[in-house]
Amino acid sequence: QVHFVESGGGLVQPGGSLRLSCAASGLFLDDYAIGWFRQAPGKEPEGVSCISMSDGVTYYRDSVLGRFAISRELAKNAVYLQMNSLKPEDTAVYYCLTDLTQRDRDPGDLCIFGAETPDWGQGTQVSVSS
Repeated sequence: QVHFVESGGGLVQPGGSLRLSCAASGLFLDDYAIGWFRQAPGKEPEGVSCISMSDGVTYYRDSVLGRFAISRELAKNAVYLQMNSLKPEDTAVYYCLTDLTQRDRDPGDLCIFGAETPDWGQGTQVSVSS
């Protein structure tokens, strides 16, 4: 099993920036895809951005393309999400997710379809408001 600890969320004004961190423990994830997902109140979780830990291939949902950037740090078993030009509609709890049933899963596939049995951590709250 893998345990994720998400951090870096907060309250920011529209147009502001935040950098989220996701530290994984329990298993080295260098052969897996990891994604940032978010869940706004009353809505289903949605994939925001995902990355292949093995080759760095990335995927972004259309609404964050050009504003968010995902990166990985293999030595720390960590993934980051740089969020710029934040909008009120980005307000949500942000979580890390992987799919341990499939090595080298396409990051786009993970972001679009998620994991069959997602194991959500505590997440980090991102609030964008003036």
